[in-house]
Amino acid sequence: MFHHLSRRRFIGVTAAAAGLSLMPFGRAARAEAHLVTWRGQAMGAVASLQVHHHDRAAAEALVERSLAEVRRLERVFSLYREDSDLTALNRLGVLVAPPAELVEVLGECRRCWELTGGAFDPTVQALWVLYRDHFSRSGADPQGPTEHELRHALERVGFGLVTFDANRIALPRRGMGLTLNGIAQGYVTDRVVDILREGGIASSLVDMGEPRAMGPNPSGEPWRVGIADPDRPGEIGETLNVIDRAVATSGGYGFRFDPAGRFNHLLDPHTGASARLYRSVTTVMPSATAADALSTAFSLMPVAAVARTLRQLGEGQVRLTSETGEAIALQS
Repeated sequence: MFHHLSRRRFIGVTAAAAGLSLMPFGRAARAEAHLVTWRGQAMGAVASLQVHHHDRAAAEALVERSLAEVRRLERVFSLYREDSDLTALNRLGVLVAPPAELVEVLGECRRCWELTGGAFDPTVQALWVLYRDHFSRSGADPQGPTEHELRHALERVGFGLVTFDANRIALPRRGMGLTLNGIAQGYVTDRVVDILREGGIASSLVDMGEPRAMGPNPSGEPWRVGIADPDRPGEIGETLNVIDRAVATSGGYGFRFDPAGRFNHLLDPHTGASARLYRSVTTVMPSATAADALSTAFSLMPVAAVARTLRQLGEGQVRLTSETGEAIALQS
């Protein structure tokens, strides 16, 4: 079985590298602010944080506070920690007195689920488990799970069945599970942005799996965020100029269950099939939560449906690379 570099997919946006190597940084900016940079792992993904502040000690304290918040939220959202609230919910089927952050994210999931006609659905965890287990077996059929197995898994998919409020979250069918890998990294990025703003930071590039630019960089120019080439994910294929926007990229190249690459992690909750419409989908939105979730959902939606959803939102941009290599740019 292939192993991925992040929880959900190879990070399609190489924000840390692009931000550092391409960022204009003149003498005036250097005189006004110190640059404190952190790089590491957050939410199972490559992450980075750049903070500009006139007081280096204050900037370092804000970075530490931000990382403490990330670690706390990992104990809420992680599928890969036995002690997380999400793991407990999936194991038991119910969670009493859930953390407020988990309820808030499920509210965002519901909004995106409704907005995309169900294309964004965190209950696809049942499908992920099906494909993982199938291709982990010795001599696995390269054609994938049987129709019977797929139908059985699809019976446990459907976010509309999930009930949640401040008191209780319940998964009504045995074997149902939630994955927040399509939204939690964006949510955590937004929480870090909130912490930095409360600390008086006006300029930063925050990437906890999904990058979000706060204001322009200190030179006054936009932040430049590199988008991975879907054919060569380790290389930058395009660069975006962003101010006060988040960027997220999804692509089937990020994680494949099988050596042939026919089955990827972007799973359609309606059919159980893997996404095949695009090589890459990049969204630019005001929040990283929205950018993260919509890049996942749009990977499963035809161009006309993506354009219709953008009109409903009234904000944002989407860049699609079709399977044939055609570049499609959509604006709200």
